[in-house]
Amino acid sequence: MQLYLAGEGCYVKDKGFWESVPKSDLFVLESFVYVTDWHKQFIPKFKSFMLDSGAFSFMQNSTLICNWDEYVRRYADFINQNNIKLFFELDIDSVVGLKEVERLRDKLETLTNKQSIPVWHKSRGKDYWVKMVKNYNYIAIGGIVSGEITKDEHKFFTPLINLAKEQGTKVHGLGYTNLEGLKKYKFDSVDSTAWTYGNRSGFVQWFDGQTLQKIKAKQGSKMKAKETAIHNFNEWVKFQRYAEKYL
Repeated sequence: MQLYLAGEGCYVKDKGFWESVPKSDLFVLESFVYVTDWHKQFIPKFKSFMLDSGAFSFMQNSTLICNWDEYVRRYADFINQNNIKLFFELDIDSVVGLKEVERLRDKLETLTNKQSIPVWHKSRGKDYWVKMVKNYNYIAIGGIVSGEITKDEHKFFTPLINLAKEQGTKVHGLGYTNLEGLKKYKFDSVDSTAWTYGNRSGFVQWFDGQTLQKIKAKQGSKMKAKETAIHNFNEWVKFQRYAEKYL
């Protein structure tokens, strides 16, 4: 399983952070909303890079107004200019409806001359999942972070993944990094910002050889933000390597 680390965009201009973490063997996911010119230099150095469309920001706030055709054009330009191989569609079903999502997907794929990674949402239904696995080499399950797919419904990941595997299609779990669930559900890849939680919530993490453990900071003590972030990031990189080999 490939575990893509996301959320490093908040450190993208911090040379101290990037000089302290590996790059050549990393799986990294970044959002088009947060990527910057300074960030571009690192993309070719990563072992694999995924580009998210930034759709989640719009799904969280449906009042945001956007010229979607212009957005897709800029998104496609970035993909072409930086030779991005793995990128997600604009899965803004809840904002513009599925038909418009399909139109924007077609436009994106025409502009890039590449398949995007379409993102299945529960509202699309099982038949749409079957259609996706037949037409695409790589697809994703969305709605996990937002709670659209409840924890009780995670049990359906296995039959969905099995349907995809029958067609030789890879499945990405967007934002899914439940440590026990990663052992149970055989996603081909997932992504997570969980390495940033310690920096924000006051704990350090370490990889024990199979999973990640954490130590809460003592009450009244003050953690060094950047140092904590660097430490936790590197521990997640260890877990990333473990996941690639054993999960």
